[in-house]
Amino acid sequence: MALLSQTALRADPVLNHNFVVSLLDTSSVLATIGSAALSAALDVAVGGFSECSGIEMTMKPEPYKEGGANGFTRQFPSRVEWAAITLKKGVGSGSTLWDWHYGFVVGKGKRRDGLIVLLSDLHVPNNVWFFRRGLPSKYTGPQMNAMQNGVAIESIEITHEGIFQLPFVGAATALASAVAGSSFGAGVAAAGSAPGAIGNLL
Repeated sequence: MALLSQTALRADPVLNHNFVVSLLDTSSVLATIGSAALSAALDVAVGGFSECSGIEMTMKPEPYKEGGANGFTRQFPSRVEWAAITLKKGVGSGSTLWDWHYGFVVGKGKRRDGLIVLLSDLHVPNNVWFFRRGLPSKYTGPQMNAMQNGVAIESIEITHEGIFQLPFVGAATALASAVAGSSFGAGVAAAGSAPGAIGNLL
């Protein structure tokens, strides 16, 4: 039994192919991170994204040449810059991404906050990133080529005003893994009682 527990709690790296992206109206109640129920957010996922990139921030140092200190240059932190998030998905019957971008063309666009949820192999959230006031700065339609038979892909580039990572979400994954062979639901419930865990996002 002890050997089983040690195996269940192994901290293996999470694979990058299992994720969910949700886009929420900035003015909605769910857009407020303090009241965002993760389960409800997953229900409004735009869905079907094959690629998500741009979870990136850069802080360029501000150099200062101090008088008398000729052997080095002091470095101070400056403004943080956020990379744009790029989402790619196969073209389906809907036009959700096009409609969001085109709404700003005709003056009716709405900013969206977003959740990017990386799931474990048990489909339990392992990492959750939240970006606010997303603005669709670029839409790219599929590249058609009669000589190929690849999937038609469309993409949207989202400029935003900051990304935040929800803390302690991975604790739920560890507990769920530990009880996967017995009571999965009990493990998730236990995770919800831990400070900062999924169940306490309300």
